[in-house]
Amino acid sequence: MSDYRIEEGMEVTLHFSLKLEDGTVVDSTHDKSPATFQVGDGNLPPGFEAPIKGLTEGESGSFEISPEHGFGQHNPQNVQMLKRDDFDELEPEEGMVMSFTDAAGGEIPGVIARIDDSQVEVDFNHPLSGRTLTFDVDVISVRPVTTH
Repeated sequence: MSDYRIEEGMEVTLHFSLKLEDGTVVDSTHDKSPATFQVGDGNLPPGFEAPIKGLTEGESGSFEISPEHGFGQHNPQNVQMLKRDDFDELEPEEGMVMSFTDAAGGEIPGVIARIDDSQVEVDFNHPLSGRTLTFDVDVISVRPVTTH
């Protein structure tokens, strides 16, 4: 067992689960390989890294992550109305996630929120935006990042 604690410059291996307010698990590594990441590498949003800093190998924790520290608040400006005619051969269905091209030419996912005869309402917010999440972690190892 090491005495290293989670902080900048550390590689962390852990199991985690992410739950909604009602306890529904939306992501978990408990039934597969644990997650390994470097603190600050962008694999874990900063709002998820902050509460686990200071933990060490063998420790566990359960943390409530507010929307501001998770996936942001739901932004009504990210909900757009598109012409139904713009959906050529694809038939949109409510709840479907589709890939769209943004102004810069990049791909962006959108959830089909509502459909009527002439328009399709698409929500480009992250599906977990506006949600308070519970982040449970079981730390397996903490060690300094080594460069190869």
